[in-house]
Amino acid sequence: MSVFRTRKRMKKRNVIAKKVIKVVQFGVGPIGAGIVRLAARKPGIRIVGAVDLLNVGKDLGDVADLGRKLGISIEKDAGAVLKRTKPDVVMHATGSSLKGIFPQLKTVIEAGVNIVSTCEEMSYPFRNQPSLAARIDKLARTHGVTVMSTGVNPGFMMDAWPLVMTGVCQFVKKVKVARFQDATPRRLPFQKKIGAGLTVKEFKDLVKAGTIRHVGLTESIGMIAAGLGWKLDKLTETIEPIVAKKNIKSQYLTVKAGQASGIRQVGRGFQGNREVITLEFEACLGAQDSYDAVYIDGTPPLEVVIGGGVHGDLATAAMIVNCVPRAVEAPSGLLTMKDLPLVCALPE
Repeated sequence: MSVFRTRKRMKKRNVIAKKVIKVVQFGVGPIGAGIVRLAARKPGIRIVGAVDLLNVGKDLGDVADLGRKLGISIEKDAGAVLKRTKPDVVMHATGSSLKGIFPQLKTVIEAGVNIVSTCEEMSYPFRNQPSLAARIDKLARTHGVTVMSTGVNPGFMMDAWPLVMTGVCQFVKKVKVARFQDATPRRLPFQKKIGAGLTVKEFKDLVKAGTIRHVGLTESIGMIAAGLGWKLDKLTETIEPIVAKKNIKSQYLTVKAGQASGIRQVGRGFQGNREVITLEFEACLGAQDSYDAVYIDGTPPLEVVIGGGVHGDLATAAMIVNCVPRAVEAPSGLLTMKDLPLVCALPE
């Protein structure tokens, strides 16, 4: 029996024996705080530590606006927290760049702890960053842990969800996903990420610099293609500003007519000259209609639309927390959502 299979079975036996999974929260920004608030309500999960560079020494419950103290102080030394608390899983929410968070991942992996991260670039890194993906996968296998990333998008709405839908199709010719959002109620970092309040020139300059974009479309295209066994010959991505026709105000920003109110980003995957995957993402202040939709050109053809759309921050927290048991059960290595069994909401 291989070491890989032995570790996999040991992990499964351990999680079956445990009634409660111990977790550490790594990153307590707006998304991390939302993850904490949800995890604290799940009897099958026990938060035992927290890591962040800010709010060091403060109680995690206070920083996460839980409404009660947790008796857990936020610390900045991840290695020390992991050594003392010995968690089963780290819930990780510190950044979108896989290269940027790699030192954090390495610390956790070498401590022998599974990871469920929000890092968009790690949702399916095998096409865009194959060398780094292979390094993480090898490191995770060596230490017998699972490393994965998920969230609302990427992680579900524009990759895992359409892949699940194709399960009732005999054949699939094309997959199209649309996610249109009114960003007015979203948190300030999200509104800034989509360029709200910038001039059109500022928006285009920052697109060129790589700082204005929704991270994850090309990763989602890669995951869909891999799930369907498709080899793509070309992948393209376009990013344009959505220009406000009138003044728009959110809780955080005022956008004047003529300024960017948000972003339109389209990713496309081709086989030859045929477009087989299309992902359309729009998010702006003052959008009239919010929805998520999947269109499958197949046998049979499928169309599912969620009116009002799925709340991104709530859904991301849910995906991270609900994937915690899956990370413990799964085989070692760098995995993606297409590799896991069905993820369901954990009981309260």
